[in-house]
Amino acid sequence: MELRSPWGLALAGLIVPLIALYILKVKRQRLAVPSTWLWSEAQRDLLARSPFKRLVAQLPLILQALALILLALALAAPATRGGAIAGDHVAIVVDTSASMGAKSGDSTRMAEARRAAIQVVRSLGPGADAVVIEAGADAKVASPLDRDRRRLEAAIEKLEVREVQGKLSDALALATDRLRSLKGDKRIVLVTDAALADAQGLSSAALPLDVVKVGEPIENTGITRVDVRLGVDPTTKRDQVQAFAIVNHFGASARDVFVTLRQRNVKEPLASRKLRLEPGESTPVVLTFEPTAGDRGTGLELEISPGDALPVDDRAYGRVPGSRKLPVVLVPKTANPWVKRALQADPDVELLGTSPSSLASAEIPADSLVVVDGSCPAELPAGDLLVLNPPAGPCHRVIVGEEIKEPLITSWNEGDPRLRFLTLDGVSVAKARKLELEGDRDSLVRSREGTIISDLPLPGRSGTLIAFDVGESNWPLKASFVLFIRNLVEQARAGRARGITGATPTGSPLRLRVPPSVPEVSVVPPSGDEFKVQTKVGLAVIPEVSRAGFYHASWTQGRPGSVLAVANLTSRAESDTRERELPKLAGGGELKGTEQATEAFTTWTWLLALLALGFLAFDAWWLTRKPKARAPTAPKAPERRDLERPLVRRPQRGGTG
Repeated sequence: MELRSPWGLALAGLIVPLIALYILKVKRQRLAVPSTWLWSEAQRDLLARSPFKRLVAQLPLILQALALILLALALAAPATRGGAIAGDHVAIVVDTSASMGAKSGDSTRMAEARRAAIQVVRSLGPGADAVVIEAGADAKVASPLDRDRRRLEAAIEKLEVREVQGKLSDALALATDRLRSLKGDKRIVLVTDAALADAQGLSSAALPLDVVKVGEPIENTGITRVDVRLGVDPTTKRDQVQAFAIVNHFGASARDVFVTLRQRNVKEPLASRKLRLEPGESTPVVLTFEPTAGDRGTGLELEISPGDALPVDDRAYGRVPGSRKLPVVLVPKTANPWVKRALQADPDVELLGTSPSSLASAEIPADSLVVVDGSCPAELPAGDLLVLNPPAGPCHRVIVGEEIKEPLITSWNEGDPRLRFLTLDGVSVAKARKLELEGDRDSLVRSREGTIISDLPLPGRSGTLIAFDVGESNWPLKASFVLFIRNLVEQARAGRARGITGATPTGSPLRLRVPPSVPEVSVVPPSGDEFKVQTKVGLAVIPEVSRAGFYHASWTQGRPGSVLAVANLTSRAESDTRERELPKLAGGGELKGTEQATEAFTTWTWLLALLALGFLAFDAWWLTRKPKARAPTAPKAPERRDLERPLVRRPQRGGTG
């Protein structure tokens, strides 16, 4: 038993004036009466000199004193509790990461977590408030600080599992931020299955932390890594799609599984392999097939069978890569011969050409590298861009300025991937134009007069601007020029690979490269609920993907088209559903099971107030009741011997006889 508001006991001080009212004498009115025989008690009281009289234990006094004591206790908010979770302000953090979708008996861990969180809400102390925070890839406030239990419980009921790797430290930081400025006792309650990617954050929390652990330990097998590449069949020398995966078995006993590769929406498998997994074993597997021309860009699905208690990590997704050759579009077709020769030196480059006027309308592959010589294109391509010797004026957030005669190269950004493994010592340029940039970090090659090669900031792609004609320099005669062009090609190839294999992890933004003229795209996620996404300069961004699978984007503006992207969970921390030992909790917190989640707070204010009201009602009835009428009694007759006593006359004073 504890008093949540001890100041309420001050009401009991009213007992003192109550008793004083009962011991003070009443000032009575003076009246003339024929006899004081019936008023002897009142007469003695009036003759006493003290203003107080002796306290008599009367029933109204007892009832009124008991009512005051009960009201004082009611205001003090007495409550009983059986747990250790307490606080005037509580942050309830609920883990919604992928592992919470694991089946635990007939329900999931997420269902147990919701029940446990609701128990915490129902067991909050009198006058306490709580905030509900969802701990997924990003921390979100599911319900602001509130005392209304129904609203808090409704917010908890809406929480769902997200197929993401949780970031517990972000959720604890958000909970601390919401409670830091409040006065009173503050506490964080975390409801989780303890399959945490950053478990050390439990010991670094800034407020006392209690952990309610849900779910039983289970054995699980999952795909924790996937990559899809294009190779060459060593026998046929034809293109070969190679799907690499790592399968982890988190269990105490060995297990046989099948890993199957199939195309999207196709039941017939492309390849399959049986694995024997020992306890705790991590096994790599490679599944291959020879694609046809129509397979380019289609979706791939890897699946483990039979399934287990955590279905989300039994599947991983990818996309069939395009041709091994990177398309490079020259604008115009007769672009700088030195650049064209350096590109032709790469056997995996496919050279194409078009005119500047038809650049926007030409059917240029979305994953191509576009090289523009002598101009700056108004319409940006979908792929990477290289601009050579542009005219003076603005060029996509870079200002091409005045001409510089014989600029002397002084430095270059060796950390940029386009300039790795090369040196520009001995390179001389006849003339160039000075570039005005938004920031120094965009500068790639600098001379004494200013920047002459810079990065061209483009959303979702790479851009490079060379402010001189390479034919008017000795750079093409240096090995560094060939290395520079090769680095540009490799950077474009890496960007295409990222867009093809769909290496976006769930919980992160998904970026889709589309034609720059497209204002918006329609996206169909794995759930099937289509939504619209606005684009900006050829880039569509989905802020957060919460489910693993295929994301199909399409558009009808201009030339209709579509693109397929994928998102994968592939998290070892989320797939490991075994029981783990948690680090020491912050603030001396406790680790509890689901059955211990209740705080067992029971307040008795209403009962004490009801009893006080009952005493007052009885007191009012007692004082206003009508006394029972008594039967009249005959006066006492004098005794007989008094009647037989002789009458004796006393002589009068002053008489004669």
